[in-house]
Amino acid sequence: MKLANLKKYIEKSILSLATSKNNKPHQIAVSAVKVLGDNLIITNNFMQETKRNIASNNKVSLIFWGNKGGYELRGNAKYFSSGKWFNFVKNMGENKNFNPKGAIVVKIKQIKKSK
Repeated sequence: MKLANLKKYIEKSILSLATSKNNKPHQIAVSAVKVLGDNLIITNNFMQETKRNIASNNKVSLIFWGNKGGYELRGNAKYFSSGKWFNFVKNMGENKNFNPKGAIVVKIKQIKKSK
C-alpha cells in the first residue's frame, strides 16, 4: 500500500500520534496533516511533550480509520521550528485561526492495515 492511496482519507481524518521517551508512551490526536510523497506533514499548534519526545526518539506511529478501514503508519519524525516546513504549515488553510509553533515531518517507513 502506498501512502498516496490513503491521502484523501488521512487529510480528512483525525489521527492518533504516538511518541515515546524513556519507554514512556505519549499519544495525542492530530488533524492538521498533509501527505506529500512518502511524508506526513503535521502542524504543531499546542504540542509540548510530543516535541520533546521526538527530539529524544524520532520513531513514531500514527493510526487512523477511514472508509477503507484502519491503518497504522510507522516512521521517523523530524521537528522544524523554522524554514520550509514551518512556513508550509503556517500557510495551511487549517491553521488560519492558529499560530503554529512548528512542523513535524514524518517519513513513513511502514503501512499496516489494522485488523
